Amino acid sequence: MVVSAQVEAKRLNVAKNYNLIDKPKAKIPMKVWWLLPQYLICGVSYAFTTVGLQELFYDQMPEQMRSIGAAAFISVIGVGSFISSGIISIVQSITSRNGEKWLGDNINRAHLDYYWVLAVLSTLKMSLFAKNHDGGET
Repeated sequence: MVVSAQVEAKRLNVAKNYNLIDKPKAKIPMKVWWLLPQYLICGVSYAFTTVGLQELFYDQMPEQMRSIGAAAFISVIGVGSFISSGIISIVQSITSRNGEKWLGDNINRAHLDYYWVLAVLSTLKMSLFAKNHDGGET
């Protein structure tokens, strides 16, 4: 998310330099290669997460319940999508109190500081996990 936030900051800076802030449908003069690092990181992390979750649910389930483990794996992804939607709704609700939503109709005027919010939430989640992890075998 930090890489995404930095790329978005660069995109907004380019939009300001070319006076495209109030033209949300205008093409920002940036190369598509700016998106490559964040998509590579997301793709690799998704692959590791998917494999790790599948192995966790496969290894930790008794043999007779392995199909339930596969269903639990897919359910975790669905719950994550619901949580993501909830976070977006909460951010919209909190930021709209001041009159202007963070995630508005004009992407150049919207505050995509949302990526920083996600980075902070991920760091907090990882810190809590590291603090509460007992280090034992699974």
